[in-house]
Amino acid sequence: MATARIEPLEAPFNPAITATFSRYLPLNMAPLKLFRTQAHNPRVLQRMFAGNLLDPGSISLRLRELVILRTCARCGSEYEWGVHVALFAARAALEVTDIAATLQRDLSAVTLPANEWIVLKAADELHDTSTLCDGTWRALAEHHSNPQILEIIALVGHYHAVSFATNALAIEPEPFAARFSGSVSLPSVQ
Repeated sequence: MATARIEPLEAPFNPAITATFSRYLPLNMAPLKLFRTQAHNPRVLQRMFAGNLLDPGSISLRLRELVILRTCARCGSEYEWGVHVALFAARAALEVTDIAATLQRDLSAVTLPANEWIVLKAADELHDTSTLCDGTWRALAEHHSNPQILEIIALVGHYHAVSFATNALAIEPEPFAARFSGSVSLPSVQ
């Protein structure tokens, strides 16, 4: 990967940035390179945090992470995909095969429960066409409520924006993050 186009800010941060990080990040978590890069524009940073949908929502953590991983994989955002594998996969009860499925170009060989497979299909369709065909909508509706479908669509959209940022800014991978190539090892749940 190329050198970052905008270098992440380093501590000490100005009081407004420190307050934003304190509001949105766990106490023991250092700000990620993405956040420190976005901190060059505090308004963008705050809006990114405000729209991240990482709080408990209408879908399970597992389903949320499958949507995010598939979206980031399709967008080629190794940075964000790898961060989510490292930070959320174990807590979301994702197995190595589940994570590998998010990287498969062709979903026909992916074996996941129907309610999970269809969200990968929906993420693909939204990525490819910016809409959902009637058949995909019906399949989603068989397994998910309207609030859940809205959340799935919002997640795909939000993580497209995150992927655009990580890719366009050439943000270098976090040292702890998983990579597209090579084997995926899952950290233990903490």
